[in-house]
Amino acid sequence: MKVKVIGIGGIGTCLLPVLVRFLDFSSSAADILLIDGDRFEERNRERQSFDRLGNKAEVTAERLQQQHSRVRLHARPEYVTESDVVRLVREGDVVFLCVDNHATRKLVSDRCEDLNNVVLISGSNELTDGSVQVYVRRDGQDVTLPLASDFHPEVQYPGDVNPAELGCEEQVESEPQLLFTNNLVAAMMLGSFYTWQQGTLKYDELYCDLLTGNCRAVSRMVNR
Repeated sequence: MKVKVIGIGGIGTCLLPVLVRFLDFSSSAADILLIDGDRFEERNRERQSFDRLGNKAEVTAERLQQQHSRVRLHARPEYVTESDVVRLVREGDVVFLCVDNHATRKLVSDRCEDLNNVVLISGSNELTDGSVQVYVRRDGQDVTLPLASDFHPEVQYPGDVNPAELGCEEQVESEPQLLFTNNLVAAMMLGSFYTWQQGTLKYDELYCDLLTGNCRAVSRMVNR
C-alpha cells in the first residue's frame, strides 16, 4: 500500500502514530511518505509531538521508523506545489491531507481527479469543531465528490495561497487550535480509512462538534 501524508502539523502528528502502528501490524508492504516543508519549533509543543527541532516530515519519519520496522517511512521536506503534485500524488495512492489552507486542498483534489484509482481523506478543524472529506476514485470514475465541488466553494475558489508561495517574513499565525479537536479529526480520518478499507464506506463527509458531542455523516455518493 502506498500512503501519502501531506501536512505534519496538529492533525498530522495525532494521526501518524496510530496510522503507522496499524499498518505495521496489518501489512509488511506499507510504504508511507510524509510531506511537509515546515519545521518544528518550540512553540509547536503545545499540540504537536516531536523529539527534536527540524523539518516536520524528516523528524517524524525518523522517530516513527525507529519504532516500527515493518513499514517503510520516507520524508519529503517540501510543500506540495503545482510543479510537483504530479510527482507526489500518484496512481493507487491513499492520501491523508492534513493541511490548514484551501489552496493546497484544491491542488491535491484536482490532481486526484486526473487519476483512475485514488483515495483522498482530508481533515480540517477550527477551535472546537472539525470535518473530514473523503474523495474516492475507482476505475476512472468518481465514487464520491472531489473536495473542490459546488458544496465547498471555499475549496473550489480558495481565498488563501499555498504556503510555498509565502516567504518567511510573510508567514502568518494560524487560527488558534485545540489539541483535543486535532485528535478528534485525526480519529475520524482514521475511521474513514478503515471503513473504506473494509468496503463499507457510506458517506462523503463527517462533521463533529467537541462541545456538543454531535457527529454527523453526510452522503453525496456518486456511485455506490
